[in-house]
Amino acid sequence: MMAYSRLGSVRKTILWQNLLGDSNGYSSWHRSYRTQGDWGKLRSMIIKRVEDRAGEYPVKAIVPVAKEVIEARTRVIRGVSLLMKVVPVVSCKFCPEVFVGKEGHLIETCKGYKRIGKKRVHEWIPGSLNDILVPVESYHLPDMSPKVIKHDERFDFDRVPAVVELCSQAGAESDQHSPQQDNGIDDSAAASLAPENVRSLANGTLKAWETLRSGVEKLLLVYPAKVCKHCSEVHVGASGHKARHCGVFKYESWRGTHFWEKAGVDDLVPPKIVWSRRSQDPPILCNEGRDFYGHAPALVDLCAKAGAVVPTKYFCMMKVQGLSPRRGW
Repeated sequence: MMAYSRLGSVRKTILWQNLLGDSNGYSSWHRSYRTQGDWGKLRSMIIKRVEDRAGEYPVKAIVPVAKEVIEARTRVIRGVSLLMKVVPVVSCKFCPEVFVGKEGHLIETCKGYKRIGKKRVHEWIPGSLNDILVPVESYHLPDMSPKVIKHDERFDFDRVPAVVELCSQAGAESDQHSPQQDNGIDDSAAASLAPENVRSLANGTLKAWETLRSGVEKLLLVYPAKVCKHCSEVHVGASGHKARHCGVFKYESWRGTHFWEKAGVDDLVPPKIVWSRRSQDPPILCNEGRDFYGHAPALVDLCAKAGAVVPTKYFCMMKVQGLSPRRGW
């Protein structure tokens, strides 16, 4: 028995010596890693890696996607501009609400009044291109430089559409650095369109919209973009800028500094969700039946009313097969 106990104690001693040896090795390795010489060498490598990052862009395999996005954006802007000459669009005078139709709706969702109660009936005025395609701008950077735009440098950089800036960094050359516009389309060009041509234009515009969004989604997998957590500010780059103009906290102690997080497709290409009138709905949507009505992105609803075939992924949102409110409402 005494021999077995001595053998056990020897084994425990050897085990503890091995553990202490491993621990001392780890501690010595940890101390050597934290030496000033090694850290200085590692820091210089990190800085050089960040500075050389611009040389790895643009990624050649993704350049065709960027060019396709630019072309799709051009077709979308022109298609929406023409369709709005045929299908009326109205927007609220006091809030961002938009409706694809001639007379608007009576749903009490207006939040634009400041001195009177919320949730009132909208006051409709003729809509514009920016009501369907919400403009999203960002600072234009000449390259993938790691330089961060400071607050005092905010006027030294141009503001361009965020999608164009994303495609520009992806290697697509474009002259669309100005805000989106209807390119001088007049009423005569829309009046000359036959019903078959209007339907074809609507289908083409909707297809270009899907191409635009899917292309932006692919680009965001390669090229980073940031969006403010508290406002709609977008920055195309690995890190956000330092310009202090966040409208939510402009009176706080941090003076309007943005809180950046990863941006998605909806941040660069907002869908602009609107109420969608179905064939079984009344001519004017009433507030009492709002639980029955569906929604749709403004561009999708515009193309649908122009005769386009809507993709099935929007059917649930639009409540295509849903019930209609009672006639007494």
